[in-house]
Amino acid sequence: MSGSGAPGPGAAPCRFAHYFVLCGIDAESGLEPDELAVLYKWLEADLHGKSSDTANKASGENFDQSPLRRTFKSKVLAHYPQNIEWNPFDQDAVNMLCMPKGLSFRTQADNRDPQLHSFIITREDGSRTYGFVLTFYEEVTSKQICTAMQTLYQMHNAEQYSSVCASSSCSMDSLASSIDEGDATSLAKLQRYNSYDISRDTLYVSKCICLITPLPFMQACKKFLVQLYKAVTSQQPPPLPLESYIHNILYEVPLPPPGRSLKFYGVYEPIICQRPGPNELPLSDYPLREVFELLGLENLVQVFTCVLLEMQILLYSQDYQRLMTVAEGITTLLFPFQWQHVYVPILPASLLHFLDAPVPYLMGLQSKEGTDRSKLELPQEANLCFVDIDNHFIELPEEFPQFPNKLEFIQEISEVLLQFGIPPEGNLHCSDSATKLKNLVLSDLVNDKKNGNIPGNALNMYELLKGNETIARLQALAKRTGVTMEKMTITAPLAEKEKDMKLQCEEVELRDYKLNVQLREVFANRFTQLFADYEAFVIQAAPDLESWLTNREQMQNFDKASFLSDQPEPYLPFLSHFIETQMFATFIDNKIISQWEEKDPFLRVFDSRIEKIRLYNVRAPALRTSNYQKCSTLKEAAQSIEQRLMKIDHTAIHPHLLDMKIGQGKYEQGFFPKLQSDVLATGPTNNNRWASRSATTQRRKDRLRQHSEHIGLDNDLREKYMQEARSLGKNLRQPKLSDLSPAVIAQTNSKFVEGLLKECRMKTKRMLVEKMGHEAVELGHGEANITGLEENTLIASLCDLLERIWSHGLQVKQGKSALWSHLLQYQEREEKQEHSAESPVAVGTERRKSDTGITLPTLRVSLIQDMRHVQNMSEIKTDVGRARAWIRLSLEKKLLSQHLKQLLSNQPLAKKLYKRYAFLRCEEEREQFLYHLLSLNAVDYFCFTSVFTTIVIPYRAVIIPIKKLSNAITTSNPWICVSGELGDTGVMQIPKNLLEMTFECQNLGKLTTVQIGHDNSGLLAKWLVDCVMVRNEITGHTYKFPCGRWLGKGVDDGSLERILIGELVSSTSDEELGKQCRTPPQQKSPTTARRLSITSLTGKNTKPNAGQIQEGIGEAVNNIVKHFHKPEKERGSLTILLCGENGLVAALEQVFHHGFKSARIFHKNVFIWDFIEKAVAYFETSDQIGDNEEALLLQRSSCKTFCHYVNAINTAPRNIGKDGKFQILVCLGTRDHLLPQWIPLLAECPLITRMYEENALLRDRMTVNSLIRVLQTLQDFNIVLEGSLIKGVDV
Repeated sequence: MSGSGAPGPGAAPCRFAHYFVLCGIDAESGLEPDELAVLYKWLEADLHGKSSDTANKASGENFDQSPLRRTFKSKVLAHYPQNIEWNPFDQDAVNMLCMPKGLSFRTQADNRDPQLHSFIITREDGSRTYGFVLTFYEEVTSKQICTAMQTLYQMHNAEQYSSVCASSSCSMDSLASSIDEGDATSLAKLQRYNSYDISRDTLYVSKCICLITPLPFMQACKKFLVQLYKAVTSQQPPPLPLESYIHNILYEVPLPPPGRSLKFYGVYEPIICQRPGPNELPLSDYPLREVFELLGLENLVQVFTCVLLEMQILLYSQDYQRLMTVAEGITTLLFPFQWQHVYVPILPASLLHFLDAPVPYLMGLQSKEGTDRSKLELPQEANLCFVDIDNHFIELPEEFPQFPNKLEFIQEISEVLLQFGIPPEGNLHCSDSATKLKNLVLSDLVNDKKNGNIPGNALNMYELLKGNETIARLQALAKRTGVTMEKMTITAPLAEKEKDMKLQCEEVELRDYKLNVQLREVFANRFTQLFADYEAFVIQAAPDLESWLTNREQMQNFDKASFLSDQPEPYLPFLSHFIETQMFATFIDNKIISQWEEKDPFLRVFDSRIEKIRLYNVRAPALRTSNYQKCSTLKEAAQSIEQRLMKIDHTAIHPHLLDMKIGQGKYEQGFFPKLQSDVLATGPTNNNRWASRSATTQRRKDRLRQHSEHIGLDNDLREKYMQEARSLGKNLRQPKLSDLSPAVIAQTNSKFVEGLLKECRMKTKRMLVEKMGHEAVELGHGEANITGLEENTLIASLCDLLERIWSHGLQVKQGKSALWSHLLQYQEREEKQEHSAESPVAVGTERRKSDTGITLPTLRVSLIQDMRHVQNMSEIKTDVGRARAWIRLSLEKKLLSQHLKQLLSNQPLAKKLYKRYAFLRCEEEREQFLYHLLSLNAVDYFCFTSVFTTIVIPYRAVIIPIKKLSNAITTSNPWICVSGELGDTGVMQIPKNLLEMTFECQNLGKLTTVQIGHDNSGLLAKWLVDCVMVRNEITGHTYKFPCGRWLGKGVDDGSLERILIGELVSSTSDEELGKQCRTPPQQKSPTTARRLSITSLTGKNTKPNAGQIQEGIGEAVNNIVKHFHKPEKERGSLTILLCGENGLVAALEQVFHHGFKSARIFHKNVFIWDFIEKAVAYFETSDQIGDNEEALLLQRSSCKTFCHYVNAINTAPRNIGKDGKFQILVCLGTRDHLLPQWIPLLAECPLITRMYEENALLRDRMTVNSLIRVLQTLQDFNIVLEGSLIKGVDV
């Protein structure tokens, strides 16, 4: 069909093949060195810091290689048709992918086996086109080219000879010895290998034939090309001119409809292909068996996990087809997800600079013979999964979560593999022989046409590989041409042999198809199980497609937190990472779009499978277990393929004679004829049954197919919107292969820079929203921190992003982490300068002053200092780990942006390390990037403290007394004990006459309480402490533990020790803190200070009224309820909710204080505890009188427990004052759910009339009842108290 737009006969979207291409040497332009390969060599020389002259010398005619090993420029010699509107022909890209190494030459002495490989071109909209290539060698007939090659050899040998002589300083002895030792450059070898003599040798050059198709029908294309090649090398001309076959496959063979099979004809044999139905897994024709044999099952699952987590994957092999098979195999297994980033399974040599792409990618790199992994310079490895296919070896990134149920999963896959006789550990030999067979000298098989003989060595090869799948792929060769041409007589046994072999080939091919589909079913089943309930968490927020597309970036499309809280614990590390990936986001986007448009085909199949699961096992939707469920659909899947292959649904038109000019393109054995382009340029007129379907159904099917196969060429507005809407990394699916001018490379890099900046903006925004979205002021105590799984995932992905940014445009790679190596070089330079001690001190933590003049000395902020902290951590063994720890520490200290700014302010160092186009050298983007990171200072992270729990951390504590009212220093022996979420320090004596001390201990986590006390010895034993400040000297986090009470016998409540509840001092309030550290006024004050106002120190404060007190109780209880309704990992500190400023103890204290007659009787204060002790005495002596027996028993037991608890607190070996004892009682009552029983006891105790005013809340029955009801809401929760609160109390 010509390029006309009408979807008429054989409309392109429905054709099996879009183009037939021929690439090779252009006789007119002769031998041109491959400039791209030269450019690559030059870049490489530049990369290794060689001088440019040597590079130039290399880039001239002389590489070190002999001329036969050099690469020369190939060219697309012909392609038919000229162009197709839906799939424009990209000449440079096709040429580069058909011959990634350029032309290569051979002589009759070299191996000239034909090679098969395939490639893929991904267009900007994500749609794909596949190419299948057969490369073979053709004799060079042009005298001019042979002479040029001879001249190149003479120059090369002369140069090598002179260099050998020079190196051995021309002494004959050493020359001889170098020959003896078999020196690689020895003359003997030079003469043996590096020779081409025009009079003696025949020169061959590579040529390739290629089919470009919309769908990956690999087996069928391979058979067609092999038959075509066989026709060229056969002694007999083919039955019809080659044009007939090519015209047939281009214009007369349709794509098989979904769920059907199709037979069409090659030169000698029919070829069958089949396509999965609409509810089956999408088409995949690459043999997974080979992928498992090449990698081994364990390795494959690890690589698969890396692909799912969108790391950078680099495949490495000498064989292009292996690269393609592994890449396509692994991406096939991702169903229902699709790889969304750069995908280049075969990276041409000229595009090596793409390896420093700072985005996730899946690329394949051809290894040169004899080079090993260590010589490969990769720009960044922090996040790289390196897969050496030929050596069965993988290198994984340092930390990544394992796939859920990995062991059971591997077990299930190995069962499938073993059924097909494949060892799960992989099988290199088998794959090697498969490759040998692939490279089998095809011409040998068609050697002896006259009597159908197969040469012995070929047969042995077949014996050796009986049952090997690759035979199947070459089954076209198994049949002698004699079978096709009736004239030939064939002896019966030989004919039998051929029949057997043919059947065997078909059988092997069928086995491969079955294995493919069964393995894919196992993988798909895992996702169906993992995401069976995903729909419940999709957020459908927009009323229509347009508003959804416009606001896509601002909108959350999936309720991640709820989804994760619903998953079994062991799955969380993997799932929390996976739901952050682009492939998952796109999958959910497709789900949302499906309410307005036709469903994405992958999604449709996946959803129908989930429906099926629901029908079969009706399980409670909320019940998630981590029990492994095997795939149950293996048999059905294999049967549907078998049925299609056994019963062919459609047959295409036979190739037929075309209206050709006589005498052109005559047949010459071993040479691909010059094809008549006029007959191949357009399709047939409307004369076949396939094209005569009504145009409308045809159009509808075209549209469907276009949509379903993603060859969907709709670049309309929606697609544009979609591309912009789907945030990151997609701006570059595949590098532009066609134009490699510096301008294009620069443009590509600026695209990367743009993408990185956008990704940084999205990530920081996401991290902020995550943090702040958790109720603005968490549980009413201003601590908006969750140490959730999700937060950890986001920080890990920020670390990855920074590593990618730092490895973009590196001049020379050092170490696995680009960021850490930059930091080390910066550290080295700074330390060299003598005044490194004066390194910039930031205005981080203010000098904290109190009116006593006691201060917490300023913590010096220094990038180098933070590096040293990390370097001192023996737990971290690698550079990548150090970089991550440093990022976490800087983030926790709110210095990430500032530190990186300081690092980058060293311009000479940045210039030395980075190329001009690198992200870090783009001024404007760099500034924006730092600005985005600065926004993270708005929230508190504990991502360092909470991850490195075993390290030893230095702390500094300062005790601040209220000097005006008390002695600054006490004569007694003070002590302190600091507790945090991860442990406590134990009791530490404070050195006499000092109010400040430093101590080291294992990470305490977030600090929660400080116990402070003294032994009451000496003359000045009474001590009025305002607060205690404790600072983590690594992270700079400072905690304030307000006290505002006396410590000493006979003063205040007679306490010798107090439990102080800590609060993190936010760096914003530093200045205020610096001005004053005295007990703040009532509203802001923490509990203990309020208590102080109630007792002796200040009588001025207004007391709260009854309404406010009841509100306070409600608020305190409500906060505890909220605390327990959150996922465990996201809960704040329960201690603060109980004993903190607006905690339960404080609220109950207000209740008990209301109307309390605490007037001074003989200058002695009365405390609530006095009332409680009197109540206990009353309960112990009197017998209660109850209305009925049952109530009496209940009351008795309540009294008993109440008295028991109070006595236990009184007899505890601690010098806690009366208010402290009340606090312990409330905490224990809450823990053991006894408060609702105790309150009515106290309210009904006759003492109450003596100690409380008439209007007191405790004397109002209604208030007491509502208080009991409120406290009963805490009955269901399992409350665990911090050890420091109830130490020494034995109940």
